[in-house]
Amino acid sequence: MTIQQSYKQLLFQLYEMYGDREAANIADIVIENITGFKKVDRLINKQFPLNEEQLQLLNDYTNELLKHKPVQYVLNEVWFAGMKLYVDENVLIPRPETEELVEWIVKTVASRKSQVASILDIGTGSGCIPVALKKKLLSVEVHALDISEEALTVAKRNAVIQQTEIKFHLLNILDRNLWKQLPKFDIIVSNPPYVTQGEASSMQKNVLQYEPHLALFVDDEDAMKFYKAIAEFGLKHLNENGQLFFEINEMMGKQICDLLNQYRYLNIELKKDLQNKDRMIKATLS
Repeated sequence: MTIQQSYKQLLFQLYEMYGDREAANIADIVIENITGFKKVDRLINKQFPLNEEQLQLLNDYTNELLKHKPVQYVLNEVWFAGMKLYVDENVLIPRPETEELVEWIVKTVASRKSQVASILDIGTGSGCIPVALKKKLLSVEVHALDISEEALTVAKRNAVIQQTEIKFHLLNILDRNLWKQLPKFDIIVSNPPYVTQGEASSMQKNVLQYEPHLALFVDDEDAMKFYKAIAEFGLKHLNENGQLFFEINEMMGKQICDLLNQYRYLNIELKKDLQNKDRMIKATLS
């Protein structure tokens, strides 16, 4: 079977589950992974034959994809902020809006009058945020924590792959008795669980089946619990003029801004993502 034939076969099978554009995107990613040929190279080498090992990979990947498994988990890789990261079902698949959050932090650090010496990422998952920040802010000491030992294993793997030095902590941020284990920071960032149970019915099947619910969902009765805990944590663990950055549920923007105001944070800014949804918040400790 040639590259062109394998691509068309996979594309045809994916059309049943995905729209034309998404199916084509997934097929491109899979065939590139198997052959090492980018799209332009595949056009030149349409008749290049796949060997037995590549055909077996194609068959294995196709079977997993047809079970609605996200392509990132099938291939154990995802691109984030120009880096290829390892991912598996112990961590969320990094999203483009989280890249926007990273860029906002980097721009803020560049514009600050006082130097940023340390950053903490709470609920790090794959480690995409701290690794990306360390790559862009070489002189900053970066810490990351998570409640999941399996997630930290993935994050540590990505730190090694990207040759970045991150200080990792296995810790539940909701347990206030553990806060004393951590030092103070200039910036605290978090993309915590923020999807309510009531929103689950509208989510894609592949997300619900495969992505870790611990990192996705919060109880409808206390959807703000992570923002409350982290805002309170920041009062004790941010240095003077320290800043909080959150990724948020688009429906919670006003609530989180009001919460931060109650905790007497200043310069609270709600920022939209490229989809024009309220997605990020920045605030400064008074």
